[in-house]
Amino acid sequence: MGRSSYVFTSESVSEGHPDKVADRISDTVVDAFLEADPEARVACETMVTTNRILLAGEVRAAKPGMSKPESKKYAKDIIASLQPKVRAAVKDIGYEQKGFHWEKAKYACFLHGQSAHIAQGVDASAKKDEGAGDQGIMFGHACAETPELMPATLQYSHNILKRLAEVRHSGERPELEPDAKSQVTLRYENGKPVEVVAIVVSHQHKKKLNGNSYTTKRFEELIKPYVMSVFPDGLVTKKTKWMVNPTGRFEIGGPDGDAGLTGRKIIVDTYGGASPHGGGAFSGKDPTKVDRSAAYACRYLAKNVVAAGLADRCTIQISYAIGVAAPTSFYVDLHGSDRIDPAVLEKRLPELMGGCTPRAIRTHLKLNKPIYARTAAYGHFGRQPDNEGGFSWERDDLVPELKRLV
Repeated sequence: MGRSSYVFTSESVSEGHPDKVADRISDTVVDAFLEADPEARVACETMVTTNRILLAGEVRAAKPGMSKPESKKYAKDIIASLQPKVRAAVKDIGYEQKGFHWEKAKYACFLHGQSAHIAQGVDASAKKDEGAGDQGIMFGHACAETPELMPATLQYSHNILKRLAEVRHSGERPELEPDAKSQVTLRYENGKPVEVVAIVVSHQHKKKLNGNSYTTKRFEELIKPYVMSVFPDGLVTKKTKWMVNPTGRFEIGGPDGDAGLTGRKIIVDTYGGASPHGGGAFSGKDPTKVDRSAAYACRYLAKNVVAAGLADRCTIQISYAIGVAAPTSFYVDLHGSDRIDPAVLEKRLPELMGGCTPRAIRTHLKLNKPIYARTAAYGHFGRQPDNEGGFSWERDDLVPELKRLV
């Protein structure tokens, strides 16, 4: 039996963190290709450092009826159109600094065609369904700790940085720069969060604060009201330990302070360490890659299980072999909070998504759309589905069907 009283911590990073800048760029590339071809293949890695943006990876795109030479040229034309989109993404984050500037950073792109040997195992044909893009294990998780059905430590960490980003973008707090990290430690009793033990915020800033010289105390006073606003009343107490910019000044940040790479914040992207992780990153990958799409499917199914009241906590694992459509396993863990036999869910949940083949997942969640740049910061889960199809895996439309199982 798991412990019911304990202390647990999760962290988040802002859209301006160098790794998240890289994720945003990689997902901008994914969106550009899916907009041109809903069946496009993309595996894009990005590196950012002092006034440098570098893209590498494999892509494929075509229009119906195109020959292979025509499709190759089509993909090259999309690649050629990427630079202004990439720079616009960096501008939207807010980087106009001497060491990293959306307009002045040097740009290099080494994207090229997808391997024919990968394509032959993954593509559908008249005789077989589309196979998984790689072997691997993926996890999904949901819990009743927050309205978003997410681990509270991670949700509050995300919310802190989202709130600070809002006041930075609006101009309300011009002292703030894009790079930031947060960390929240909660004390749990009987499995429920009862107190904030510690809050850590490291946030890049300008040299002056409201015309005054920078001090850590002044900066803490500046951001503390925004941080406090994300917590329910009573959760932050007099005992809560605050650590704001604990190393002192934080003027040099973003890719100028630390190189960023796609896919290095996989725990921030998922469940903050409260659930297992299969190890695969999301950003830069089109939805045929099960690292991404199957993880979204597992979250979708786990969230619906908890939303239906069948458990207070649910973790789902799924696994695949490269080139094979059907999952090699499907596992449900209700963490002792069961109101239904997990074996019943292991049989029924895949059926609700057409067997959880890569094609069935993409169809059910409508993933072949340019909806991925918006996922690159503040977590892929615990978000609101939008009108364009983004975050479709956060829907709870399976609840009525699941309630009929008990």
